[in-house]
Amino acid sequence: MYKYDSYDQQMVDNRVEEFRDQVKRRLAGQITEDQFKPLRLMNGLYLQLHAYMLRVAIPYGTLDSRQMRMLAHIARTYDRDYGHFTTRQNLQFNWIKLEDTPDILAELATVEMHAIQTSGNCIRNISADQYAGAAADEVADPRIWAELLRQWSTFHPEFTYLPRKFKICVIGADEDRAAMRLHDIGIQLLERDGVLGGRIHVGGGMGRTPMIAPEIRDFVPADDLLSYLEACLRVYNRYGRRDNIYKARIKILVHEIGAEEYRRQVEEEFVAVKALDLDPPKAEFDRITAMFADPAFDADDGAIVDRSDPDFALWLDQNVKPHKRPGYAIVNISLKPQGGIPGDASSAQMDLMADLGERYSFDELRVTHAQNIVLPHVRQADLHAVWQQLDAAGLAPANLDLISDIIACPGLDYCSLANARSIPLAQKITERFADPARQRDIGELKVKISGCINACGHHHAGHIGILGVDKKGVENFQLSLGGSGAEDVSLGKITGPGFDEDGVVDAVERVTETYLGLREDGERFLDTYRRVGMTPFKEAIYG
Repeated sequence: MYKYDSYDQQMVDNRVEEFRDQVKRRLAGQITEDQFKPLRLMNGLYLQLHAYMLRVAIPYGTLDSRQMRMLAHIARTYDRDYGHFTTRQNLQFNWIKLEDTPDILAELATVEMHAIQTSGNCIRNISADQYAGAAADEVADPRIWAELLRQWSTFHPEFTYLPRKFKICVIGADEDRAAMRLHDIGIQLLERDGVLGGRIHVGGGMGRTPMIAPEIRDFVPADDLLSYLEACLRVYNRYGRRDNIYKARIKILVHEIGAEEYRRQVEEEFVAVKALDLDPPKAEFDRITAMFADPAFDADDGAIVDRSDPDFALWLDQNVKPHKRPGYAIVNISLKPQGGIPGDASSAQMDLMADLGERYSFDELRVTHAQNIVLPHVRQADLHAVWQQLDAAGLAPANLDLISDIIACPGLDYCSLANARSIPLAQKITERFADPARQRDIGELKVKISGCINACGHHHAGHIGILGVDKKGVENFQLSLGGSGAEDVSLGKITGPGFDEDGVVDAVERVTETYLGLREDGERFLDTYRRVGMTPFKEAIYG
């Protein structure tokens, strides 16, 4: 993984000291909250319902054991002994005191971490496939390009004050494990005639007006990729709406002028940008690439995994994925226990995951956009030992991609923008579908819950999506069906009138039972829904 050089470290250290002075002036009353707000947001510090929230950047979801241990230390020392992993592959601390923030950022800087550009109208955390560097199906490691984009976008003088926040995703395989086309820019790496490049999608996103990003160019050679993205951002920065927050995202611009006109302007801008020689020199690209070289994999010893323990065998089948190297596997750690809060991990659990990453996964861990953790490189011979330790810590639910593997935003329990609570609803659904055998019988079914229209819980992309709204002062939950963030990307459709909290849990059950009665051999919920349409589900829900 990428390691800071002296330039990286000095840049982060300087920002910490700058913010320390800003906090000191705020606490002394020398600047008002209105004056302080843009300064704190540039450092990832939000004022939520009950306390300050600090969002820590985890670039493209990759971190090592010392970084995970630092997150655990901060949770114990400055928060309420836990952290919340997010759909942006970051981590949030929800109970931060303002006066502690500079010290937290200083401690993060000692392990090459920060909170820069985790808020504001700038290019946010670059997201990527959590299996990068381990997946057998990838054409190229997307982390290399994500790191290049991170360096390009950090403190970019032209893109620090965009019309609205901006999210970029890079994947390296046909299978989309990162919701690539629901980003402002989505890049799929591919090869054409032996040349590496990227297919570029622009104008996706969720929120108030969900859209799937159209393809803007089918292939940009790797040598031109940075210049092409610069052109994409320049066109947006020039014409994006700044007079209306609801129409400020690039998806609105692409929709209103049309993909063809946006493409024409980008191509025109690209000619000018390419002449500026902004693409990295080969030496810099090689420097970054070298940091993502494969670890020292052992030769495959042909070890056979003992599946005699039925609980271990279930976990293997559900949470462990194939690796590109024989003798290794990708381990998914579920942060979705029955009755738990999706994405939350205690400091003790973070310490354990750090230990497992260090001992069994070449000191590397990943955060997924589904709010889980990955150990990307585990020897098959070590799988049972890893499972035993995860199981003892409550980190081994065998539920990856099942109905209890719910994505949920913090909702009204924490967020000042929310209209409804997401967490209690997620807990009730996992309790309703607690039977592991029932979950496996239902099969792949992705439930996603948002507490407001901003869609931080990705409800538009849920096979079953739930949106909490305020209906005359009462929490009301809208149900949608048929969404997907994968390579078969689609947006869910609302079933009809909303429900109270218990009512929407009942509706989810009626939907699943209808699916079980209609499915054909080998069909997932999404396949059945697409085959039969909304009508039978709507009839089951509303009678």
